[in-house]
Amino acid sequence: MSKSVTLKILLSIVVMVTFSLGSFAAKPKGKIGPKDYVVGFYNLENLFDTKDDPKKNDNEFLPEGRNNWTLEKYHKKLHNMARVIAEMKSENGFYHAVLGVAEVENLTVLQDLINDPQISDAGFRIVHYESPDARGIDVALLYRPNVFRFLDSEDIPFDFEGTKVEIEMDTDRQKNFRTRNILMVHGTIKGEHFAFYVAHLPSRGGNKGADLRCRGSEIIYNHSRGMEKKYPGIKIVVMGDMNDNPEDDSQKIWLHAKESLKATGPDDFFNPFESIHTPGVGSEEYRGDWNIFDIIEVNHNLAKAPKGGLRIKPVPGGKDYGEIFNRYFLTQQDGRYKGTPFRTFGNGAFMNGFSDHYPTFIVIGK
Repeated sequence: MSKSVTLKILLSIVVMVTFSLGSFAAKPKGKIGPKDYVVGFYNLENLFDTKDDPKKNDNEFLPEGRNNWTLEKYHKKLHNMARVIAEMKSENGFYHAVLGVAEVENLTVLQDLINDPQISDAGFRIVHYESPDARGIDVALLYRPNVFRFLDSEDIPFDFEGTKVEIEMDTDRQKNFRTRNILMVHGTIKGEHFAFYVAHLPSRGGNKGADLRCRGSEIIYNHSRGMEKKYPGIKIVVMGDMNDNPEDDSQKIWLHAKESLKATGPDDFFNPFESIHTPGVGSEEYRGDWNIFDIIEVNHNLAKAPKGGLRIKPVPGGKDYGEIFNRYFLTQQDGRYKGTPFRTFGNGAFMNGFSDHYPTFIVIGK
């Protein structure tokens, strides 16, 4: 066999292996600088305790429930969630300054999480409100008080008052609609005002709900405009499980999100995950399609801050301004879900995995 033929075969093998691993073989890109900060989001996939809350639909997550959700499984879940946060700290060099989370049942599970020995030294504090969501899941924000100085927060209701979105529900159904509220946390980093919004927009059940997700983005956008008027120059981060991709209407139209820094104007948000969303790359997978639902966006003040101010920066080791933390240990290596996020349950069985979503993060600094 000639050398040229051998070389072509070897190259073909490399391409095949790279394609099959896709984004799942992503290598650490290097630690961030000592004056930079990590801001992230993670859907924790049904972090429920084992106690019955009569106000919530938590029957699946009880010892006698469909998932046989025992204390042993709960502690394994906590350990796995904490491990992910610890692994990101190990790779980046620092814990998150701010970490938004979704699919948590209550304050108790968050306290148990931050007290896990793997991450207890981070000293995370919690901002959390109970939402009226029918599934009984909430969003929350974890932050390190030595980096982020908390000032105030708001639990923003998901309603339809004054909306310009064309809503399919009639007014009676709108009054009875329940989903996750939107969390806003206001504070300072290095003396600069920040507002962090954490959202978990309505699901895509039956390929429906696009109007509801557009309404959620409209609520966030309108509230953020009010914060910009109240605190001129404030830097705003919107994060969450949007149940939409970066190119969908909820993001492009109702949140005024732009794909590039250059195109981001004073009334826009910059979405660094739109350019990352390419075939086979995403933060979650559904029936063979990869989506980036776990989105982090920043307003113009943070995207194009003047020299000397905090701004979004490329993630170390590359040109991208966002990162999907899709490491090998977080990925299912065999079976029906091979190549997808290593989840807690699969086909009704406890898999002792992590989440059906990969975490995402950005880096800010001067």
